[in-house]
Amino acid sequence: MKQTMKQRMKQRMQQRVQQKINKGTKMKKQAGFTLIELVIVVVILGFLAVTAIPKFLDLTEQAKQANIEGMAGGFATGVSLARAQWEAEARPTENSINRIDYDGTELFLTTPPALNPTSIRPGYPTGINADNATGTAMAAADCIEVWQGILAQPPTITATITDLDNDNSMNYFVSVANNQCQFFLKETLNQDTNGLYVTPASTSVGNNFTYNNANSAVVININNN
Repeated sequence: MKQTMKQRMKQRMQQRVQQKINKGTKMKKQAGFTLIELVIVVVILGFLAVTAIPKFLDLTEQAKQANIEGMAGGFATGVSLARAQWEAEARPTENSINRIDYDGTELFLTTPPALNPTSIRPGYPTGINADNATGTAMAAADCIEVWQGILAQPPTITATITDLDNDNSMNYFVSVANNQCQFFLKETLNQDTNGLYVTPASTSVGNNFTYNNANSAVVININNN
């Protein structure tokens, strides 16, 4: 009888030990992923990549477009304010050249030539030097002067394309065509195989806007290259 009781107790102990072993083995098995579960995870990640990446890229393009539109709007406002101040001050001149003191900066404005007074409209910024009073011989340096003269805390800008490669702080590139200033957003310009920025051939490259001092027109060009 005693032997039988001992045997029963021994069997119960063995059963409990085996149950614990089985329970631990089951938990270990549940800790991992099956092949099917891994495949499902990969498929879900792939689906997210296909749908999310294009949306992210689209948001980036929208941000670039918003950048150039905002700068063009601010620039046009500055041009209008300069003209309005000139009118409010009774069209001041210096040595027969239209000018104003615009927030502490002497800003020269378009002054139509006497022989052809209707060729340009008077009172629009041409720079901070009087050497281009008529505004008919705009150079990149003049465009930069206008940019820095009418904008509050303007983004950095250069007329030298290599500056975009060598100076990461540069944000805009400027050029002149048909006497109009062309302001290009750096991030939207083309790069060659070496990753160097290429001088834009026209306003059909990159996001940009133009300024025509003959009539104050500011035109935005959005190009998804």
